[in-house]
Amino acid sequence: MEASQSFESFVPAGLASLGVEADETDLAVMAGAHAIYWPAIRALMEAPVGAPPEPDPDLSRAPVGE
Repeated sequence: MEASQSFESFVPAGLASLGVEADETDLAVMAGAHAIYWPAIRALMEAPVGAPPEPDPDLSRAPVGE
């Protein structure tokens, strides 16, 4: 699914389900930001990290090194 298609499929419905009213201008600005930033976000999500995730992370404390 292309990024613009995923935006058009999910964002308006998601906003409506949360009771957020967005006009065409709002959606155009969001679509522009999505088109600019989504490819880089997608690449970061798919990049190999090189370290396994921390098991049972406690977000109130610093990460534990091994």
